[in-house]
Amino acid sequence: MTTSVAVLAGGLSLEREVSLRSGGRVAEALADRGYRVTRLDLDDQLVRTLADGSFDVAFLTLHGKAGEDGTIQGLLDLLGLPYTGPGATASALAWDKVVCKGLWSRAGLDTPDWVSLSTDAVRDMGAARALDRIVDRLGLPLVVKPAQGGASMGVRRVERAEDLPAALVASYSYHEVVIVEQFIAGADVAVALVDGRPLPAVEAVPKEGSYDFAARYTPGATEFFVPARFDEATLSRCAAAAVAAYQQVGGRRLARADLIVGADGRPWLLELDTCPGMTETSLLPLAASAEGWSFGALCERLVASALEGSTA
Repeated sequence: MTTSVAVLAGGLSLEREVSLRSGGRVAEALADRGYRVTRLDLDDQLVRTLADGSFDVAFLTLHGKAGEDGTIQGLLDLLGLPYTGPGATASALAWDKVVCKGLWSRAGLDTPDWVSLSTDAVRDMGAARALDRIVDRLGLPLVVKPAQGGASMGVRRVERAEDLPAALVASYSYHEVVIVEQFIAGADVAVALVDGRPLPAVEAVPKEGSYDFAARYTPGATEFFVPARFDEATLSRCAAAAVAAYQQVGGRRLARADLIVGADGRPWLLELDTCPGMTETSLLPLAASAEGWSFGALCERLVASALEGSTA
């Protein structure tokens, strides 16, 4: 019997267009392999459509709020429909960078030191008067980013103390809590995990500037090296860090850990993506290709993992 797959893409987040690109590519690949595929957006008909019993599995290609914060995962659990990627709790933990970094730090994993500030703290408690203490504690440069969100949206690098307030305001437009993080100089590296197994590390080298939204999703804007250009010991440390980060949130099936590898070869955990992109420039498909998996084989593997109920 032909497996029926609901590919969920779109939603209302700022990453909608990227999600649609991921979903379209996945839907085409699965259809080419003989699956019965239906593309669905997040709208008021979603539950009715999913609850009619015609789908065997949901393939999540959602990015941003509602797609990665545990909302859709909890809904699918309620409907009893298997789906790709981690469960609701793991997704919610990974989505909130303050919580996720706290778990990693408590477990002794390397993640850049940070301070979180909410708009309430700044507006109602006078936290702006303590910004100099952030610089004293973390030094310069700093990285300012929303506590929730992905694709490097709202991320600012701060070179001078006097530029910190403006960077905070910019990040607050994306979320009411921001992280001010110690800057670690090094290489941008991602390690994807499928059923707990780390794939070859991907090193991203933007041709101009930093590895921001444009560098991530503009074809030709970034050069990728798979595996990353490090010795085996460093690559092993990156893989171990990714696995540990995944385990701390109770991950299963799929995730991608984003790291900075310093000049000394030490990997620093930045964040964990529980619904990695599947576009032509996304890092998970690049890692899978280096592992010897075609894009279609990757998609099929993720469907099989969801149907098998893997808890790896």
